[in-house]
Amino acid sequence: MEEKPQTVSLRYYGISPWEIEVIYDIFNEKFSIIQEETEQNEEPFVSSLIIDIPLPFSEEFFKWFEFKAWEKVKSIIKEMKRRRGKGNAIVVEIVFTGKPSVRFVADLNENHHFNSAVEKIDFVVELLPYHLNDNNITNDSTEVLYKYDIVSGKWKLDSIT
Repeated sequence: MEEKPQTVSLRYYGISPWEIEVIYDIFNEKFSIIQEETEQNEEPFVSSLIIDIPLPFSEEFFKWFEFKAWEKVKSIIKEMKRRRGKGNAIVVEIVFTGKPSVRFVADLNENHHFNSAVEKIDFVVELLPYHLNDNNITNDSTEVLYKYDIVSGKWKLDSIT
C-alpha cells in the first residue's frame, strides 16, 4: 500500500479534544485526515464516533497499518467508553470501504461487552470470506453490517445491502 494512500474521515460529537487528537495522531501516521464535529442526532448516545477507513477490510490492511497502531485505536476507543460509563454512553462505527464496504457498530451498554466487541473486530477478517460467499451476497451489494452479539461473544453478520 502507498504512503498516506487516502483520507480517513472522523465524524463525531461528544468527544473531547484530547480523545479526538489521539485518534487523529494514530491515523495521521498513514493517512490524510478529515475531521468533522457533528450535532447530536436523534440517537440516545452521549457521544458518537464514526471512522471511515478508505481501504478494504482485510488482513493486508492490518499488516500495513501495523498491529501496534491498531492496538492504540482499540485502546482509545475502550478508554472513551470507560470514561463515559454504562448505558447509552457512546456508539462507535468503524467503516472499511471496499466492495462491499464493511461496517462495525459498537453500541453496547456494558463496558465489558463493549470492550470485548472492540477487541474482536480484527478477528472477523478470517470469517469475512465465508460471510461474503456467493450464497450470501450479490454483485450489487454495497455494505456488510456487523453487530456484536453479547450471547455468543462474537461479531455477527447483521445485514447485507
